[in-house]
Amino acid sequence: PCLLRLKPTGRERTMWRGWWVLACVASLADGAFYLPGVAPKSYKTREKVPLFVNKVTSTKTQLPYAYYDLPFCKPKRPKAASENLGEVLEGDMIKSSLYEIEMKVPDGCKILCKKNHNKVEMKLFRSMIDDEYRIDWIVDNLPGAMKNEQYGYVTRGFPIGFSIAPPLENMKPKHYLYNHVRIVLSYNEDPEQFSGSRIVGLQIIPFSINHMWDRLEDFSEATTTLSTCNEMNPAVNDPGNFQSIEEADEVVYTYDVKWIPSDLTWSNRWDVYLLGNPDDEIHYFSIVNSLMIVLFLTGVVAMIMLRTLRRDISTYNEMQTLEEAQEESGWKLVHGDVFRAPECSPMLLSVLAGTGVQIFAMALSTMMFAMLGFLSPANRGGLLTALLLLFVFMGSFAGYYAARLYKLFGGKEWKRNTVLTATLFPGVVFVVFLFLNTLLYSEGASSAVPFSTLCALILLWFGISLPLVLIGSYFGFKKETFEVPVRTNVIARHIPEQMWYTHPLFAIALGGILPFGAVCIELFFIMSALWLHQIYYVFGFLMIVLFILMATCAEITIVMCYFQLCNEDYRWWWRSFLSSGSAALYLFLYAVWYFASKLEIQGFVSSSLYFGYMLIISVVFFLLTGCIGFWACFWFVRKIYGAIKVD
Repeated sequence: PCLLRLKPTGRERTMWRGWWVLACVASLADGAFYLPGVAPKSYKTREKVPLFVNKVTSTKTQLPYAYYDLPFCKPKRPKAASENLGEVLEGDMIKSSLYEIEMKVPDGCKILCKKNHNKVEMKLFRSMIDDEYRIDWIVDNLPGAMKNEQYGYVTRGFPIGFSIAPPLENMKPKHYLYNHVRIVLSYNEDPEQFSGSRIVGLQIIPFSINHMWDRLEDFSEATTTLSTCNEMNPAVNDPGNFQSIEEADEVVYTYDVKWIPSDLTWSNRWDVYLLGNPDDEIHYFSIVNSLMIVLFLTGVVAMIMLRTLRRDISTYNEMQTLEEAQEESGWKLVHGDVFRAPECSPMLLSVLAGTGVQIFAMALSTMMFAMLGFLSPANRGGLLTALLLLFVFMGSFAGYYAARLYKLFGGKEWKRNTVLTATLFPGVVFVVFLFLNTLLYSEGASSAVPFSTLCALILLWFGISLPLVLIGSYFGFKKETFEVPVRTNVIARHIPEQMWYTHPLFAIALGGILPFGAVCIELFFIMSALWLHQIYYVFGFLMIVLFILMATCAEITIVMCYFQLCNEDYRWWWRSFLSSGSAALYLFLYAVWYFASKLEIQGFVSSSLYFGYMLIISVVFFLLTGCIGFWACFWFVRKIYGAIKVD
């Protein structure tokens, strides 16, 4: 019955949005369980509605700043809202403001404050306008947005101001400040379901007005009446009376409050923020494109498993004489070496394979939570918090599988293996993150992580993740060694000379193309969410893409491994990991193309942030895809060699 009460539209049903479950819970009667930050709040008439200011952001610089880093009207002691770990890492700086809003009480041209801006402050405003910074406000956990009347969707935030190009080329553009805002709030009432009113929409309409008043009287926010806008004379954008910021000047900040009744329910109030995303058909095309790749690979693997392998195994098992066996060639002849430990860094391979399992478990768990609605856009910072905590709590998987694989290789340095598993990947990420955080501090960005948060991250690493890796490693070494169906010869078999197309570099580069092709279309939407400040919420599609990626990585690695073994080259351990893992190289190359063609990022710090974070994402993708390919190939090799008779 709860799901029926939501009444999602046809578009919403096709989105497979798992967070409808949250909306369902939120629509229950009082006393139900709510997640923090997403429970509905009902306001009584004339009850105060707080407006919080957050940060200013730009897609051109990718450097967010706190709202009060700019010389706006500010309380004497702004109260900071409590923030989770994800919000801090994203640079949120949510604080109280001077704006006074009461439920269902309209206000017309209310004076906020008067500021005398000097040349330095005006220059800062002009710089922010040139970099296309937008202001982020929050009311009742809804972000402020501007509505696009032509296309019917909204864009989060509103610009600080605007510039007008000069008529002549040798002249500088004129900059103007938005010093008046109309705050349009929509509310919903349903006396049968709840008492009071619920806010279901927040629209910001900015104006630039060079305010006028009677200069003979002392200026007061409470008593001064402006001639440019008042309750009888609403604000308008008059091109002849814009608020210029070319020189030092005094600026009066004002605002309107307008309340509009709406039939939109609280559970559907986020829909307007999601309409600006690309159409569903593109996601469907992405799924179909990826499924075609999977079907092709599945057919190839099925042909190998059901036809070639069955015939080869039957022929090999029916051989009666040694001479017949010696005349045979192909993958069957390397049975005495196929499980020989890799010559190059078996310790490192086991660590990477174990860390990949940890990342895979984190990704799968995150998708499940997202499908259940725990990571909805209303739960600000929830996705990043979940990723970090789930990675930490999955540390035992890394220790367990790294230990078992290292034990199969005959390794004895189990302490070193455990420590490397717990510190190698997190250490690399932490070093890159620390370098980027130093750059953010140098720019004064709000996304610069404070020292206390860094200490919390280190505590999560060494206080939770490391002990869990130790526990997993202990049980992994206590467990019996992976059973292999054939014995390894004492003397390694000679590997015949290989053709150019079987060279490891060629095979590895080829192996990553199809896994990347399976996700490249969906990757475009994820990149837009990361760097163009859009909302990504189609976790149903993303879950399907993850399963398709798993199938693609597993099947392409099995096919490449089979052809390698047929050429009597038994060195498949590292190549199986790198073949599917090379998709990360194509991911990074895609990031370079996206930077050059889709973004307008300028400056060393902003570019370093982009490529630094994309490097971390590429390393995570490398471990994820490499792990899937490796363990699938390990299963395949054990399977086929377990089917032949060997003395």
